[in-house]
Parts: sequence; structure tokens; C-alpha cells
Amino acid sequence: MAKYKLSWKDLTWNDFKIYLFALFKAFLPKKKIKNLDDLEYFIQARSAWVSQVTLYGYLKTRMGTRYVLHFENDEFMSSVNLAKWNIYAVALQDLTFFTFSYLKANFNFDKVDSANEIFLKILDDEISNKMPLDIIQEAKKNFAERFQNINWDNYYNDLPFNPSALALYKWAPIAEDLKNLDRKIVLNSVILKWDIVRKEFRERINF
Repeated sequence: MAKYKLSWKDLTWNDFKIYLFALFKAFLPKKKIKNLDDLEYFIQARSAWVSQVTLYGYLKTRMGTRYVLHFENDEFMSSVNLAKWNIYAVALQDLTFFTFSYLKANFNFDKVDSANEIFLKILDDEISNKMPLDIIQEAKKNFAERFQNINWDNYYNDLPFNPSALALYKWAPIAEDLKNLDRKIVLNSVILKWDIVRKEFRERINF
């Protein structure tokens, strides 16, 4: 995978704007999700939010006052970048499947094949944001496998976000012995953030 040299400034602008302004954005009015274009934007934006808030929040909690200093280390920065994209790739899958499953079960929405189209379009758009191509290809493969086995009528109600919670646990650049101690807290932190997204989706959906 190609490596990109990152700096603290890069992360502040490209990633931490989502993390730092999360509370502010919570007070902004939310328009209804009325069509597939609105749904695509929702899936992309909320997947990025959950991925970044949980990853950077976990790193900040574990590193404490040394948090900022670690971002001067190129090797650590590379690990953070790798984790960010891998977690995001799974988060996109989870939210895509959740939203389409919810629509099918509650709105009799039968165009579930659109889930594949939206997912692939989001990934293709992320190429311009330097999402590594090997992660994109792996995400497409995993999505296709999950797509073939999904129960559309029940997925939304059957631990739909467990894979992305496990992805944070797997990819966070934290020592394994510490992650083992943190496992329950880490998994719960992701599920709690997804609960916010789940509630927002139910309030905004207007298909």
C-alpha cells in the first residue's frame, strides 16, 4: 500500500474537523432523507464521523497529555492512517446494510440492489481523498460477500454495527495488552456512536 506522509496539520484539517465540530453539528438542523442521493450523503458522512470520532477519541484517551506529541512520529502517523481507512471501510458497509435493511423492513423498499451502487460510488469518490486502493478493493470484496448472505428483513435489528466495532478494536494503533484491557469499553464506544446515527436516521428518513 502506498504510504502518504502526514502531519499534525493534515489531520487537524482533513480529519479532526469532524471530531472537533461533532458537538456543534449536533445542533444544526437536519434535512429529511428523501431520495438515494440524500441517503448516499448520509451513509458517507455518518460513517466517516463514527470512524474518526471513535478512533481519535480512543487514541486521545489512551495517550493522555502525550496525544499531540505522537503525531510527530511518521511511523505512528502511518498506523493511524491505515486504521482510519480500514475502520471507515467497514463502517460504510455496516451503515449501508443497516439503512437498506431498515427501508425494506419498514417502508417496503425493494430496490436493495441500490445498496451496492451507492457503496461502490462512495468508495470510488474516496480515491480522490487518497483512500488506499488495496483497502478499497478489499472493501468491495467483503461487501459483495456480505451482500450475498444478508437477511434484508432482519439485518437492521440484529447487531448491525458489530463488524465496525470490531474493526476499531483490531486496527487502533494501541499495544495489544492495553487493547485487551479496553475491549469492552472500545466496542461499547462504537455502538453508542452508532446509536446516535441510528436515531438520527429514523428521524430523518422520509422515503
